[in-house]
This record gives sequence, structure tokens and C-alpha cells, in this order.
Amino acid sequence: MALRKMYRNYLQNNLFMRLLLLFSMITVVTIISFSYFMYYSMSQAAINRELDIQKKALTNVNNYLGGKYDSAQSILFGLYRDSSLASGVSFMLQHPFQEYVQHSLEQYNLGGNSMWNDGLQYFKNQVEDNEDIRNLLLYSEDQQTLYALGQNGQMKFVPTNRARSYIPDVMALESKSVELPNIWVREAIGQWDQNLYAIRTPITDKLTLKTIGQQVVYFSTDGIWKILQNDKDDLKGIILVLAPDGGVLFDSSNQYVGQPYPHMDQINAMYENRGSSQGDYVTKLTQSKGNFSTVSIIPRKELDASSKKIGSTILLISAICIFFAILIPFLVVMSVAKRTNQIIRFTRKVKQGDLSVRIPDVREDEIGQISRSFNEMIEELNLYIDRVYKANIKQKQTELTALQARVNPHFLYNTLEVIRMRAISQGAHDVGEMIYSLSALFRSFVQQKKIYTLKNELEACRLYLELFQIRYKDKFTYAMDWDRRLGSVRVMKMSLQPVIENYIVHGLRSESSDNQLHIRVKQVEAFLHVQVEDNGNGISPQRLKELALFLQDEELEGESFGLRSINQRLKLLYGSEYGVKLHSQPGQGTVIDIWLPMDGGAEVDDV
Repeated sequence: MALRKMYRNYLQNNLFMRLLLLFSMITVVTIISFSYFMYYSMSQAAINRELDIQKKALTNVNNYLGGKYDSAQSILFGLYRDSSLASGVSFMLQHPFQEYVQHSLEQYNLGGNSMWNDGLQYFKNQVEDNEDIRNLLLYSEDQQTLYALGQNGQMKFVPTNRARSYIPDVMALESKSVELPNIWVREAIGQWDQNLYAIRTPITDKLTLKTIGQQVVYFSTDGIWKILQNDKDDLKGIILVLAPDGGVLFDSSNQYVGQPYPHMDQINAMYENRGSSQGDYVTKLTQSKGNFSTVSIIPRKELDASSKKIGSTILLISAICIFFAILIPFLVVMSVAKRTNQIIRFTRKVKQGDLSVRIPDVREDEIGQISRSFNEMIEELNLYIDRVYKANIKQKQTELTALQARVNPHFLYNTLEVIRMRAISQGAHDVGEMIYSLSALFRSFVQQKKIYTLKNELEACRLYLELFQIRYKDKFTYAMDWDRRLGSVRVMKMSLQPVIENYIVHGLRSESSDNQLHIRVKQVEAFLHVQVEDNGNGISPQRLKELALFLQDEELEGESFGLRSINQRLKLLYGSEYGVKLHSQPGQGTVIDIWLPMDGGAEVDDV
């Protein structure tokens, strides 16, 4: 009941309130929809931006570790390129160290190549030149001996025995991947730094191509931290570098370093940019060199926090927009409603007979124009009331004058008939015939017919020709050949008579007695073809060109105006394929072709 009462009081008879309510609803729905769209779009953009940053960081780390893998391989490639150096290292790995030293001295005393006994120095130089290398290990499979080179240039000689150590078993496992340093090797060389990863490469004898040992390079993860330093402020979540067996080579959170990753089965089942089962955003890149993986894990709650900030901002802006979108139209509508109610109030005063009221609105908008029009209407109404009786008297006088000025066409017909009968009674039969033809011709021109046919037009032409046949008696003859079945075809009024008149004025030779005019009418497909042929004076070629241009001219004055009028009207009403065409030879006569539509005239009565 309360809603119904509110509707009756504020909305039912209040157009402006209904418009305001409708506009407000549309505005609120539009702003909310747009805000949701913006929130969704910006949230997705923020997520994609974070994922792009993570993927960029992963790519940099991936490329960096790939470069370190290549640098470990290049150490052996440099060794193989020097035959003497390769031979010395091969001898060292296949013989006891004391025998290697004694053999080196013998080679030196015999004047041999000094590079032969510089194998260890070569590897020491590699450690010194690369700041990321913490240790470089050379393992001899035959001697089961481990040579450990550190950053300080010292070498540690570690004899191993399969019965007392697991190192031979570890080295026997062939692997070319990036992996965690083996705990037994760590213990043997006393290296317990957790921020290391190992790259192991087999050493092959250059002559026999037999694997004689292993090269193991321990790299520090400090280089990875330097790679991530540029994007440190923008990175979210953690970045992991995982060995094929699940060992964590690098962890930006220092939570899993040196340990097996607990969710490795889920990582192996994922592709790039695919979320994990916990709802986190995971990006994975796999490096074919070293067979390791770099993984970025961003908890959903971290990205949701960014989305919440965006949502709060959009919500605040939307609320402000809704407030002003309702307030401003409300003020405008109320102002318009006040001015409209003022017009209604003054209109009611006029209805009650008060013609002295004026609306005091001087604004230039539409309502102001309505108010001025209302005021002008009241002033005109007052003036009208003052002169209404004078206007009525003047109207009566005008009607009386118009009635007296009317001429009955039958008066003219009756007068011509009296003249014709007087001429016949006095023996002037040819004059009587001319007056009869003129009267009939005039009647056909004056009478307004709803349907004007070919038969009517040819009859008007016949009456016109009869007049001049009487005038040029024994000097002029004419003939009409036409199918009577075409007589009901509707044609444009005055479409042929001006052509006949043009011949009488310009083509008839008054001094000759053999003037002839032949009118032929036939149907040619969808056209009604009328041909008017005479044996008159003809037209010179130059004049014929001028007439062709004249037929297209829009001027209304000049000779052959009738031909131009017919041509222009036909083309205007029916199209460019209709109209008048002239053919003439000087001294031989003229042929005028008139092309009319077979279905024409139905829409152009009495044109």
C-alpha cells in the first residue's frame, strides 16, 4: 500500500519524476556494468603483467644457467683443442699422481713441450677467470682419485676407494644435467656452501675416445641473484630452479635450497602458464641444456591483494560518478519542471479568460522559446479579437467580387456557335467549319479529363489540322495511320500537337500545292512510337545540330519551344530513353520520332 500511494503521489502524474527515475536506473546499471568490466579487465591486465614479469625473470635465469652450462662445456672444449695439454691431462687421469709428476719432469728435462705438464694450471686458470666457480673437480676413474681446485688456487688431492667411499659409485652414474652437489663429494672436499649447483661433464681420452674421468664444476647462485636484482621490486611469489630429480638448486625464498621439492610431481605435470591445484599461478620453463627447470610460483592471495586495491579504487570512483550522475540531472529536471509548471499555470489563467497574463521567462532555450511564443500568441489573440469583425466583412466582400468575376466557359462556346450559324446562313461554309473546329479544339484544351488517351491527343491534332487544311485549301493534305487498338493507351497531354504546330509554322511551304503531313503510330516492344513526316522545307545540318542542343537546353524561350517542352517533359517523367529525335534533309522534308511509354500517363494525368 505504501508503495502504491508513493507511486500515485510522486510518479503517476509526474512525467519528470518518471524520466528522472528511469534515467537514474539506466545510469546506475550502466556505471555498475562498466565498473565491473573495468575491474575485470584491469584485474586480468594486472595478473598478466605480473605473470609477464615473472616469465621475463624466469627467461633471464634460464638463459643465465644455460650460459653457465656452456661455459662448463667450453672448459673441456678448450682442453681438447690443445693436443699437448689434452695428452698431459689424459696421462694424469690414467696414472698415479707421483708417476704423473715424475713423467712431467722427464719431459721437461728432455726439452718437451711445457704445455704437456700444465694441465692442472689450465684448470686453475679457469677457476680464477670465472668468479662464479667455487670449485672445479677432476675425477680419475682408473685411479679413483679426486683432484679438487678451489678459488684460492690450492689443490686438494683426495684418494677414493670403492670399498671405503661412495664417490666412485656417484661418479659412475653418467649425467650431463645441472644438479645439486653430491653430499659425499662435499664431505670429501669440505665444501658445505648450500648456494651451489653442480655441472658434471665426462672427460674423454682424445686418442682412444674412452671416458677416463669426470669434470665437476660447482657454480655459486650469486649470479642468479644478480640477474633477479633488476626486477626485485616487481617480483611476487618465489622463483625456483629444479634439477631433474627434484632437487632445488635455487630458491628465492631460501626455503627449499638443497632439498627435494615436495610438489615435484605437480610441477612435472604442468605446462607453461598453468595454475596449480592449490590455485596458485605457476609458470614453468624447461632448459634443454642441463635438463633443469625454472619455476615461478605466485600465491593467488598476493595477486588478489592487487585486485582488491583496483576494486576499491573503481568502487570509489563509481560511487562518485553515480552520485553526480543522479544529482545533476535531478537539479536540471527540477528546474525544467518548475518552468513547465509555470507555463501550465499561466495557460489555465488564459483558459479562464485572463488575456493580460505574460510568462516572465527570458531564457533562450526551448522552454524560453515556448514562453515567448505563448506571450506572442496572447498578443496576436488580442489583435485578432479586435479585427475579427472587420475581417469577416472584408471576406464577404471578397467572395462577392470573386463571384461576379467568374466567367462561364459555356458562354464562350455558345458565342462561337452563334458566329458559326451566322456564317453558314450567309453562305460562308468554310468559315463555319473553321469556327466549329476551333470551338471543338478549344473545348478539348479547356476540359480537364482524369484519363487522357492517344485517341484524345490524335483528335486534338486532327482538329488543329482541319483548321489549316481549310485555310490552305488545295495546298495541304494530311494522313493518320494508327492502330485503333492503341487508342486507349494513356499519354501525356499536348505530347503531339506542338509537333504539328511546329510543322505548320516552320515547315509548310505556302507557295506550293503539294504539302503533305503523315502521322504514323505503332507499338515497338515497350515503346509507343509516333512518327511525324512531312515534305516541307527541311532543316540544314548546322541548324539541325543547333536544334539538337536546343532540345536539351533548360531555357524557356526561343524557337521550337514546343519540341523542347515535349522532350524535356518525357525525359523528366519517364527516363532518358524517351523523348524527341529529329531527322531532316534540306528541301526534302523532316521526320520527327517521338518515343512514349506504352504504360505511361497512368501517373501523370494532364501534365
